[in-house]
Amino acid sequence: MTLNSLPLSYCTNVHPGLTVAEILQKLDDFTIPIQQQLAAPLAAGLWLADPVIREILSTPEGHLRFAEEIQKRDLTCYTLNAFPFGNFHSDRVKENVYLPDWSTPERLEYTKGCARVLAALLPEGTEGSISTVPLGFKQFEHAADFSNSCIDQLIQLALFLKQLKEETGRTIRLAIEPEPFCVIEFTHELILFFERLYERAAKKQLLGIVREYLGACYDVCHQAVEFEDIPGSIRQITHAEIRINKVHISNAIELDQPWENEAGRTLLANYAEPRYLHQTIGSLETGDLYRIVDLTREFLLDPDPRLKDTDKLRVHFHVPVDAESLGPLGTTHKELKQALATVKELDYAPHLEVETYTWEVLPGDQKPTLVEGLTRELQAARTLLNTL
Repeated sequence: MTLNSLPLSYCTNVHPGLTVAEILQKLDDFTIPIQQQLAAPLAAGLWLADPVIREILSTPEGHLRFAEEIQKRDLTCYTLNAFPFGNFHSDRVKENVYLPDWSTPERLEYTKGCARVLAALLPEGTEGSISTVPLGFKQFEHAADFSNSCIDQLIQLALFLKQLKEETGRTIRLAIEPEPFCVIEFTHELILFFERLYERAAKKQLLGIVREYLGACYDVCHQAVEFEDIPGSIRQITHAEIRINKVHISNAIELDQPWENEAGRTLLANYAEPRYLHQTIGSLETGDLYRIVDLTREFLLDPDPRLKDTDKLRVHFHVPVDAESLGPLGTTHKELKQALATVKELDYAPHLEVETYTWEVLPGDQKPTLVEGLTRELQAARTLLNTL
């Protein structure tokens, strides 16, 4: 039982890029300098939006030429983030990041394209993973057969990944990533969905293929925001025979006793910003939870009456993984340690990736440069992993 020994990955969705040229430029401007500062191998967990995938695959040898460019830069890539389909750096992303959902052919074709590109990027003898949206967003209206449509598309993807393995010798697995307010957000929802998926696959005599190629991405920030028991959650997923193909090493904001902590509320209000969705969950002194789809300044500064009885707030805002506190704010760093220690108990080694995509929207004028900040948190993540 051990943690993954591949070079630690960081997710490049922190860098804008909707063309191949832009992706390569960001690697030159940020990823290579980070690797130089780390003085150690670094994996780029590439985010390649749909326009980039289509550009790469627009010629028969495009994926091979792209792989050559990555190799020239002495970078490793064994995982892709295929959660954001379009422009993850537009002025307003919010709930649009969940579109297209897994009931649509667009999501399936995009993910197939990602797999084709990743097969060319994988180092010899290395398996790959692709993280993806947890079916869709609960706040959107869905057709009555939405779940079955998603299942059928995912089974098609599993068959494609099997065929890709036969063609290329590369094993690539999908990793469905639960997130607050999505169709799959809680551990029990993930398990129930996979039970239905397995049942439908068994009827098609495809259960073995589905088990092999479809699994989960465990984003620690997301499950911590849900106030889940992190070690228990990981063990439940494992007991349900769902393979955790990828772990996002990530850290959420936490605010204790928000009614009394005016300084904390004031600072937290600055994290309410217009680009990304910041799902917020409050834990009452009774142990009950209440849920807000997106953090607002008004909720904190014109204090919502619920805050009087709130013991703790947690906010889906990815903050640097080395931060145990942010002034008067806390973080879920403790839950991150619990998650990694539990992942180490598994009899296989999921891919490990630092995912802090919010550097551009972090409040304050005293932020480090992106290279400095990412280097610091990658160093901290490596130190944390080495102490487990």
